[in-house]
Amino acid sequence: MIGDLGVTDATALADLVARREVSPSELLDAALAAVEVRNPAINAVVLMQEGVARQAIADGLPPGPFRGVPFLIKDLGIEAKNFPSHNGSRLFANTVYPGDSSIFQRIKATGVVTFGRTTSPEGGIGAATEAAVYGGPTRNPWNLEHTSGGSSGGAGAAVAAGIVAFAHGSDGGGSVRIPASSCGLFGFKPTRARLPDGPYAGEGWAGMAIDGFLSRSVRDTAVMLDACEGADLGAPYVAPPLVRSHSDAIARPPRRLRVAICDTTLTGEPIHPEVAEAVRAAGRLLEGLGHTVEPARPKADVAMMMRAWTDIVGVGTALSIRSKLGDRAPRSNEVEGVGRGAWAYAQTLHPTRYLEAVGEIHAFGRQMAGFFDTGPDILLTATLAEPPAPVGRFSHATEDYLGYRVGPEGIFAYSPFCAVFNASGQPAASLPLGWSQSGLPIGIHLAAAFGQDELLISLCAEVERAAPWAAKRAPMDG
Repeated sequence: MIGDLGVTDATALADLVARREVSPSELLDAALAAVEVRNPAINAVVLMQEGVARQAIADGLPPGPFRGVPFLIKDLGIEAKNFPSHNGSRLFANTVYPGDSSIFQRIKATGVVTFGRTTSPEGGIGAATEAAVYGGPTRNPWNLEHTSGGSSGGAGAAVAAGIVAFAHGSDGGGSVRIPASSCGLFGFKPTRARLPDGPYAGEGWAGMAIDGFLSRSVRDTAVMLDACEGADLGAPYVAPPLVRSHSDAIARPPRRLRVAICDTTLTGEPIHPEVAEAVRAAGRLLEGLGHTVEPARPKADVAMMMRAWTDIVGVGTALSIRSKLGDRAPRSNEVEGVGRGAWAYAQTLHPTRYLEAVGEIHAFGRQMAGFFDTGPDILLTATLAEPPAPVGRFSHATEDYLGYRVGPEGIFAYSPFCAVFNASGQPAASLPLGWSQSGLPIGIHLAAAFGQDELLISLCAEVERAAPWAAKRAPMDG
């Protein structure tokens, strides 16, 4: 849809609307036509509400920065009154909300035209999106045999396929950055509590989960973050205030920075050679821009963090299931294997383990804060340890929850970087700078100290200017 109009991102689409070269209704028509043609192959867009979108246009869209631009929200969380949700699960299919969440209110105020939801894995606990409630896996527009990532896999696929210019996602262990890496997009995870969670939730996964966006450009994400940032009423904690806006930050490059580069995992294990070379190439790019790049990695207890993350998410999954079933065990026609395994695993934990795990996450955050306080401004790694996985590799069929998460072929082995920054609360981003020999995207991960969102997004914009990626498009978005 975007390429057909000769533009690259949502900001450019909004400019066409502002200049009356195209109407919001025409953009919606184009997005719906793209869904009809492209979605059957990728299975990314679900629960469409065309009538709601057309009524919003008829009622008059807010005069926000994205007035008239088609938009999709993730089918997990982000409660919205006129958008029923499956939440990636048969157990929660056709959930209806009495009102809009704070973040959706802020998204609507930008003037976007929301017309549906995008697929997510059940419970949001996978690096692939293959939920049974949608009747099949969500596929990668770059290669349909590979995953688009998770848990915002539908959002990543919809944007990469050119159905929308950008889309809402959320990130509790890499769920924005993993699809960004898999689909050749930009994905930014803000500092903990930068965006509102209420009023239907106080926090997600002990504060590790936060909303975000999948976009083709840094500027689209920056403007949307500015529109949505800030605590909502009654928030349990807030992020450090911004000195400038994200949009102001990307208008000029940052000071010359100290960058730590790590072309292994954060515990020193090797990663896929093509991915490791993409990391080194990104380091050379930053050096060419005048930044100081030196090998280093934090000495934080990653293994402790992974265990704590796994236990917190297991308890969170069990709590979600309990809200529907009480103390009864979930059946196979209600909850998929990984969810049933998480529920069973949670029953084995001591009643004090949850708070102990939260304490370990907080201790880990202090370790990571120390790394940035005494060393680099930026940590450069891969986003994933290998190119996008084949469809089916991370199916939710298994009931071995621990093996699925922390086993030798599990999610953490595949994605050993992203969850680190959910646990620490620090801002992190995936940039589409690398490509495998087979033509699959390889994301490069940049992270900064807690609260340094402006510094990080400024660097991302500088990199985008030096190595533009907008011209690279998935085959089906021709």
